[in-house]
Amino acid sequence: MAAKLDYQWHLRKVMADRGLFSTTDLIPLLDERGITLSSSQVYRLVVERPERLSLKILMALLDILDCTMDDLIEPVAAAGAGSTAQTKKAVGAETGVGDLRPKRARIRGVERS
Repeated sequence: MAAKLDYQWHLRKVMADRGLFSTTDLIPLLDERGITLSSSQVYRLVVERPERLSLKILMALLDILDCTMDDLIEPVAAAGAGSTAQTKKAVGAETGVGDLRPKRARIRGVERS
């Protein structure tokens, strides 16, 4: 079975390295290259990991940021790719909280005088 791959999107970091700290800074730079995106589309492109991306937009980003695809997209192994069996978790058992778990409440009878 082939290994499952995923990726990390580093557009925000690459922009910061180039001195572009606002997502709206990209709008006129993209427009110069014939790509018109709304401010919300550019925000999502920078902040979220895109599932689909036009090659024209990708090439424009590479040109604007003077970088390579390796700078923007980092391939990584998919989470859980090493095992095929899924482990079930209790309802409310969120990941990433470590040892911070609430103590179980004990309900006692009301004392009557």
